[in-house]
Order: sequence, then structure tokens, then C-alpha cells
Amino acid sequence: MSGIGRLAGAPHMVGATRGRDMRMIETDYLIVGGGASAMAYVDALVEAAPDLECVVVDRRHAPGGHWLDAYPFVRLHQPSANYGVSSRMLGDDRIDAHGANAGFYERATGVEICDYFRRVLDERLIPSGRVRFLGMTEYVGGEGGLHRLVSVTSGEETEVRVRRRLVDATYVESSIPSRHRPSFGVDEGAVVVPPNELVHLASAPSGFTVLGGGKTAMDTCGWLLDQGVDPERICWVRPSELWLFNRAKTQPLDLVGSYMQLQASWVAASATATGPIDFARRLEAEDVFLRIDPGQEGSVFRGATISLSELDALRSIGDVRPARVHHVGASVISTDAGDIPNDPGRVVVDCTAAGLRPSPPRPAFEGDRITVQYLTLGYLCWSAALLAIVEAAPLTDPERNALCPPVPFSGRIGDVLYQANAVLQGIAARGAVPEIAGWNDASRLNPAAGLGPRMQDHDVVDALGRIGKDVGGAFRNLQQRAPLDRFPVT
Repeated sequence: MSGIGRLAGAPHMVGATRGRDMRMIETDYLIVGGGASAMAYVDALVEAAPDLECVVVDRRHAPGGHWLDAYPFVRLHQPSANYGVSSRMLGDDRIDAHGANAGFYERATGVEICDYFRRVLDERLIPSGRVRFLGMTEYVGGEGGLHRLVSVTSGEETEVRVRRRLVDATYVESSIPSRHRPSFGVDEGAVVVPPNELVHLASAPSGFTVLGGGKTAMDTCGWLLDQGVDPERICWVRPSELWLFNRAKTQPLDLVGSYMQLQASWVAASATATGPIDFARRLEAEDVFLRIDPGQEGSVFRGATISLSELDALRSIGDVRPARVHHVGASVISTDAGDIPNDPGRVVVDCTAAGLRPSPPRPAFEGDRITVQYLTLGYLCWSAALLAIVEAAPLTDPERNALCPPVPFSGRIGDVLYQANAVLQGIAARGAVPEIAGWNDASRLNPAAGLGPRMQDHDVVDALGRIGKDVGGAFRNLQQRAPLDRFPVT
């Protein structure tokens, strides 16, 4: 679903049918999209506004969005402690003792995430009596408070009368490998598969060629190495170099000092950077940002995280080609940097799906519509829940939008100063409203939640001191170099 679709509230029938296949329902909020952000929004709204009804619609059969179609070895890149909905833990807030994630808070698998959202729906939202989920249903469109849905199984049409707002929870949805159509041609005889198919291999191929440079490609290369594939049998075609977060700097709860140090480094770079690359290099100097190949200039920033052990594993792959693929043949792969050998016994893994698509910022609150967007860098569930809390507050839309400047997402490092500006502006504005600041400080979705008991932590105290010293300069520098009203939408 490209633009709108997914969850549900407890609507009530206001008319039996309209024609043979038409029914009509009424609700306060129609949430289009049943992924993580939609679930986080509805959960927070149910908590903050106990008299409102919601309908969530999604063309998938269950809540969870792209996680339902993800490759089997996928994991969160961020800790489970800060993912999902505010009212329910994901996992046990455990620090892993073994494996690549040792020393860090656990990261849920895709299967665990899908089960979690199903339980949130079945055990919390539906029992509230005010939320209903309409799966296998397509949002068709509408305006002026009337919207149309169509069942993708029965073809039955439903008209929804929305008393308050439509919530678009698909604006920043992901493009994923299993639902992605490659932009390049593929000849008969060439074996090209999404990463989902790797777990179904019947015998060892002659080698693997991984196409793409983002989170999916990194996960795929890492999984192949974990399966014992010799790095010499992997060719990695990466079109660009990424700036990545060091996972050691993104930890919450008892390790929150690491996250606060990241925030302090971010504010310091915001106060002094002369441009986006200078900003990135300053964070790299403090081990906040990492690159797989420090010899290549990074042009992409999508907020992915990586550990040093994962980084070392990826660096063991010697055959890395900085190129974009034009065509995959049985004996050769054509790229903009020359041909790469291929053979029919080799498996080409297509990881070129865009992931998070570019989302130029738009007002989150616009008349009869709310558009779910990032308010915090890399934490969409937290952002969606914040939008619900702000919506439930007795404010005007101009006041709400002032509290919720969207963080622009393009995937380009060139826009990082605009992102930094939006993040700081939002933190300052919401911090000045006690009710919203109080919810934010307590929410499990906030990596910095619960700082009070940890004020004896040296890293926390040091970070807060650094932030206090640099934040004024950060506001001035960012406003001069990256004013939000001049974000270059392309």
C-alpha cells in the first residue's frame, strides 16, 4: 500500500448497508496503516483520550506492517526496550551476554515483533472496546470526513464517516525486498532472489553477489558470514558509503549514559559544524558515527546502527564494488562501473529496495488529517506516540505543529543539519509543555526515559553538562546554516 492504509478502532454501525455491497461505519479516527507507527499512535491515543474511537485499516492480514514480509533473519537495529507501543514492553529489557550483540540490550527478531503487535492488538486495544482492526482491507480514498474502504478478499465496500481525523500512518512506510521490483533487468538463467529466499537454499551455490548498501544488505552479508560462508565467496555491490550509528552509543536504561553521550556529541557538532560532512566527521571522531570503509566518502545517512564486531565482519569481505547495477545476466552483471562476472550457479541477492522512502516534511496536523512522521531521529514509534499525545492535548493545530516539527528524511547526509535543527526545535518546544514533557520523560519509547535514578552515573552527568554548555550555540548555528523553512525538497 503506497500512501495510506492499516489499523482499526471500535466503530459502530450507523447504517445497515448502502446497496448490495456497501456498509457504513462511523468513528473518531480512521488510521490508515497497521504497522509499528500506527500501533504506537493508537496505543498512546487510547491511553490519553479514553472516550475516543479508532478504526485501523490495513491490506495485510494482521498488524505489524512490513515486519510481516521481512526476511527471516531480520532483527531490530535498535534495542527492543525502545520499540513498539508505550504501554507494553517488547522483550525483557535484557542485556545480551553472548553473540554479536553481547553487552547491548536485546534486539527482537521479526517473528517476535509480529507476535508482539498481535498481542498488543488482541490483549490491549480490542479489549478497550474502542479499537477495531480491519485487515485485508484497502483504503481507497475520501475527503470531507467520508472515506471508502474495499476488502481485498470479498470486494465488499465500506464507507467510513470520520468525526475527527484521518491518520496517515503510511507516509514514511518502508519499501522491502520481498515486495520490491528491481529497477534492473534480469536474464533467464540468472538466479536473483530477495534475502527471504536464502533460508530455502537446497545446496551450496558457487558464490553470492549481494546488491545494495543499506541495512538489508548489511544484514544479508552478516547472516551469510554467520552461516560459515567464506568471505571470498561473497561479492558485495554497494552503490554508496553510509554513515552509521555506533550501537554502543545508542543504549538505554542502565546503559543510558551511552545515549546521553551521543546526544552531547550531537549537540556539540551542531554548535560548530560548518556543513554536513564536517558534522559527520566530528561525530565520527567521537565514535558516534562509523563507516564500513573509512576511505570512501559517505553520502548516505539513514539512521542505521551497527556494532564494532559486525563492522569487522563486513570488512572481511574483500570483493566490494562501488557500483550501481544496470542488468543481471547469467554470465555477467552490468554496472555503471564496469562488468562483474556471474555464473548460473551463483546466487544474486537483491537488497536494493529503498527501505524508508524519502519523506519531505509536511505539517503533521492539517485540518481533518494527521500525517505520521519522524519527530525524533530514528525512533518512529516514539514519534507516532508523541503525535497522539499532542493530538489529545487541548491545543490548536498551529500550536500542535509548533510542538512537532517533522524531521526531514531523504537518506542524504547533506540534509543532516536540517534533521538536527528539527530535532532540537522539537525537544525544546515539547519540553516547555509540562503535560507532554511528563509523558515523554516516562515513556519506554524514549531512550532517555528514567534519567532521575541514574543521575549518579558519570556519563549522564557529564553529558548533561556538555549539552547545557553547547545547546545555545547549536540553535544559533543550525538556524543560520539549515533553517527549516528552507529545506530543499526535491
